[in-house]
Amino acid sequence: MNIASQIAGHVVGLLLDVLVVDGLRRGPYRRYPFLFLYVIGDFLTTVLEIEPSLTFNATAAAQQRWRATYWIDEQIMQGLLFLLVISLLYRASAGTRARRTILLGVIGATVLFATISLAVHHRPGMKTGQWMTPWTRDLNSSSAVLDLGLWALLIRSREKDYRLLMVSGALGIQFAAGAMGQALREISRATVPATGLFIMFANLACTYIWWQAFRPSKTPKNVYTKNRAA
Repeated sequence: MNIASQIAGHVVGLLLDVLVVDGLRRGPYRRYPFLFLYVIGDFLTTVLEIEPSLTFNATAAAQQRWRATYWIDEQIMQGLLFLLVISLLYRASAGTRARRTILLGVIGATVLFATISLAVHHRPGMKTGQWMTPWTRDLNSSSAVLDLGLWALLIRSREKDYRLLMVSGALGIQFAAGAMGQALREISRATVPATGLFIMFANLACTYIWWQAFRPSKTPKNVYTKNRAA
């Protein structure tokens, strides 16, 4: 990915993060606290990565600093992403009788899968990227499966929560792109620039959809009241 694409991605991504946070802080953050935390985390980690990413090719030390920063941020964001998905599943399963049992089962299965995947891919002495790339791919794949389960719960529900559908649908785009991008990188390192752009656009699309879901309504309150009265 060239410098121009990186700068454009950073600028657009930070702007969208600010817009989503602005929409959430007006009230919805109470119902979506982990989404609020995730977007703030995305903003902060992006800011931390700007300077190392732009100076990546300067020296070997700069490359090492970028990799260390990126993979630490990735682990933090994966943790926040897991909490976000679980919180959305909790909201979607409000009318389910075995709600706690299902959630405990999902959490246990996810943690077990992540642990097994880590044990498979990690070896002592390996560079972080060598085991984090396939591990992240597996986590994105499992998250995509959880997101499909979330969609199934939402579609089956009699009362449609369209905002929650938009949030989960946007996550599905991000998960699918992340899993495919990391898988292609495992096949050939030559795909790294293209997959980097692909994943970046998917992440921006996800954040844009979130902004649309939480942006303040432009309809004046008095007009809404009149329409209701009519």
